[in-house]
Amino acid sequence: MTNTRRSFLASLAAPLALPAAAPGTKMGVATTCYLSVRRPRDAREFLEYCHGLGAGGIQASLNNTTPEYLKALRSKAEEYGMFLEVMSGLPRTDNDEAFARTLAAAKEIGALCVRAACLGGRRYETFNTMDDWKKFVATSHAALRRAVPLAEKAKMPFAVENHKDWTVEEFVAILKSYSSEYFGVCLDTGNNISLLDDPYEVVDRLAPYAFSTHIKDMAVEDYADGFLLAEVRFGEGMLDIPKIVDRIRAARPKTRMTLEMITRDPLKVPCLTEKYWQTFPNANATRLARTLKTARQAKHTKPLQMLTGLPSQAQWQLEEENVKACLHYARERLAL
Repeated sequence: MTNTRRSFLASLAAPLALPAAAPGTKMGVATTCYLSVRRPRDAREFLEYCHGLGAGGIQASLNNTTPEYLKALRSKAEEYGMFLEVMSGLPRTDNDEAFARTLAAAKEIGALCVRAACLGGRRYETFNTMDDWKKFVATSHAALRRAVPLAEKAKMPFAVENHKDWTVEEFVAILKSYSSEYFGVCLDTGNNISLLDDPYEVVDRLAPYAFSTHIKDMAVEDYADGFLLAEVRFGEGMLDIPKIVDRIRAARPKTRMTLEMITRDPLKVPCLTEKYWQTFPNANATRLARTLKTARQAKHTKPLQMLTGLPSQAQWQLEEENVKACLHYARERLAL
């Protein structure tokens, strides 16, 4: 065992004893559940840990694509009866070979899909002008035009996440423009609240394209320039998680449910500022009013969690408890 693996596993508490779920139905865990002072970087190590949690699979990047590593990772996943999904970047140039290598590696380990995102940050924070946004749109479409044929050639499902970049209307248009059986979405159930989309409309419209998921509950609080948005434990937020999971299951029965419970300071969504609206060509007062009304009516019953100022050990513990609580809810309420 490497020093990296030792240090990550040593930082984690003992796995929680959870009630058994039926084989093949358990919820997976994304590495993005662990974004505080520790971050899992080895997929095989993360698989081992999530097996101890009783999870059904993982979504993780591949930091090692040697044949020996990939063979061992696949063998261990098959031994545990766990699914694998791979995180990747997009091909940003015509000569970018990394994406093709990732597709090949994902195929080698029997991954269900490769997940990517067009934007790493948040639309309303990253771009200051409409011209900036239009440049991003052009760059993203160029990347997708490279990625989709490569996914088709490899026969590997490729899922782009709705990652606080595209509104649901924009994203559906992108999906329809390609009409590829190998191009779909990693459906995040909370991100588009920050773009003032209705979360249930997002699920209903994107679920038919969902190769992958990030299941999360969300809570909101007022703040001067808009509202605060935070992931919270299943059942403690504003979303009806059983209803959301049922709708995804109805649209895509074989798509696996993967947890993304990010423990962090609440995100500021400054929808009452001029800058927020710079990249939205069609400002919509109805969407704004609906979202702010929901934010006030669905106010969280306790203060949103904050990581800033907590000692490292306390951050680890809070992160760990949040993930385990969500997995426990998934067993009890979602049959996952």
